[in-house]
Amino acid sequence: MQAAVVSVPVAMASEAERPAKLRRVTTADAIFDRLYADILALRMPPGMPLQEKRIAEEFNVSRTPVREALLRLSEGGLVDIYPQSGTVVSRVPVSAIPEAVVVRKSLEGTTVERAAAVATLADIERLDAIISRQRSLAALGDTSAFHEEDEAFHEAISGIAGYPGIWTILRTVKVQIDRARRLTLPVLGRMDNVVHEHGLIRDAIAAHNTDAARKAMMHHLSAVIPDVAELRTQYPDYFC
Repeated sequence: MQAAVVSVPVAMASEAERPAKLRRVTTADAIFDRLYADILALRMPPGMPLQEKRIAEEFNVSRTPVREALLRLSEGGLVDIYPQSGTVVSRVPVSAIPEAVVVRKSLEGTTVERAAAVATLADIERLDAIISRQRSLAALGDTSAFHEEDEAFHEAISGIAGYPGIWTILRTVKVQIDRARRLTLPVLGRMDNVVHEHGLIRDAIAAHNTDAARKAMMHHLSAVIPDVAELRTQYPDYFC
């Protein structure tokens, strides 16, 4: 079966005023996107078997685009494919997280410093709106929507800095961090802590204090490492 192709608009990150580009999305792309989102959100937890036949039936396609999507997920470290045995959602590799944190600190340290140097009032209002939504979602206990706003906050800082491409890079680098962080958000008080940390970053950017902005960001990004050490004891089957 030939993979279906559709065109969907993708907003240009650097210059939003230009007409949106169109990107061609194949059936394999659609399957990849769905599985990727479900794995990161832990709707498909580590160790869960993925059956090609079931996925193909769900999307009403042949197994060919399913295999293509699974191979891409395997290359990204999100699934393990065992020939003649099957495919399962991979466990989170603890050893990969410290390096990912180092990369994220380096890149986001750059973006937050630049954002603090150039942020306008409109930029600060944008950050305020995100933090306000996060505060409301924390009160509701909506961890999934809260995580999406967390992503929006960090992406906004890259955009304010004028480096939207850095966020594109980071989304790949931090994929295993994101899986672990999903487990931390239900912990009592963790979402409130994130809101507070984001507030400190926002205040430093608003004050155009580059040193304070970097310091606040470094503190915020460092929290994931001790969290993972504790999570590994609580969810031993999720980590390797």
